[in-house]
This record gives sequence, structure tokens and C-alpha cells, in this order.
Amino acid sequence: MYQVTKVIHFCYGHRLLNYAGKCRYLHGHNGKVEIELSSKRLDARGMVRDFEDVKRTIQRWIDTTLDHAMLLNRKDPLIQKLKGERLLLMDTNPTAENIAKLIFDYGATSGFPVTAVTLWETDHSFATYRR
Repeated sequence: MYQVTKVIHFCYGHRLLNYAGKCRYLHGHNGKVEIELSSKRLDARGMVRDFEDVKRTIQRWIDTTLDHAMLLNRKDPLIQKLKGERLLLMDTNPTAENIAKLIFDYGATSGFPVTAVTLWETDHSFATYRR
């Protein structure tokens, strides 16, 4: 099995509902996402997938959808107060686990052979989603 990984950096804010710790408050992260692609065979160029393809599709989506956005649960009562801000509303709490799955699902539905997505929320904490 061949594997390649593309690393993408982006900034985002969020807060968690029904959470007793300090992440219940609005705050931000300098996130790093690792997108792992896998294939049993290489294409005619000798690649799992061209890194430029990942950049052109998945990184562009991250830049336009997640970067410098406030990720909130769709039920968050602060949404009304943040009208006009860059928001991404999620059906789930915007945890590192759920953000990793969101990116995984976008890459997979865009035709990439995604096998894992790891979101580093800090230098010491990360979550991975894989199927």
C-alpha cells in the first residue's frame, strides 16, 4: 500500500456546547491538518495523487470554508450575536474529532482516496478520523 500525506495549516475559532471546561468559551486555534491518501497502485506518473491536486481542491476548500472562520454547533445561542461574521455551522460540536471527519468527508466526496485525516488543535493535541 502506498501512502502520501499533505499538510495544511489554517486558523479557526470555536467553542463547545455542554462542556464544563474552558473550551466552552469562544477561542481560536492555529490548526494543522494532515490528509493521508492511500492506494494499492500508483498512477501512470508514479503517484498516489499529485500534491497539487490536493492543494487545488481540498486546501482551497479549507481556505474558503474553515480558515479564519468561527465553527459553531448549529444550536449555539451565540449565532444570532455573530451575524455578519464568518461562521460555519455544524450539526455536531466543533471538536477536533468532528472537524477531522468534516475534512475527511470533503476529501472523500471530492474523489480523493483519503484513508485518514489528523487535525492538530495544538502542538500537543490532535484527533484522527479514519474509515
